[in-house]
Amino acid sequence: MTQTKLTLDNVKHVAKLAALSLTAHEEESMLRELDSILGFMAALDGLDVTNIAPTFHAVPMQATLRADVVVSSTPRAELLQAAPAHESGAFAVPKVLDGDK
Repeated sequence: MTQTKLTLDNVKHVAKLAALSLTAHEEESMLRELDSILGFMAALDGLDVTNIAPTFHAVPMQATLRADVVVSSTPRAELLQAAPAHESGAFAVPKVLDGDK
């Protein structure tokens, strides 16, 4: 096997950031897959693109933008009346993430 750019600690860190619970087997599999992806990216880094113009879309496109016009919005009190819960003038939502901070 070639030298990997990642360690199991890297995989565990990314899994924690993504709130994923991986088994030891899944961690090993993810290590191989992520290392393979980094290998492909390294191959792309080796390409000579000095004479290639940068592109953002495969086909020419013109962005359709609306006019930047100030309009009035729905009053806060009216919006909060329709909310299932609110406090201190804002929507109250349940906590969905547990974190260290």
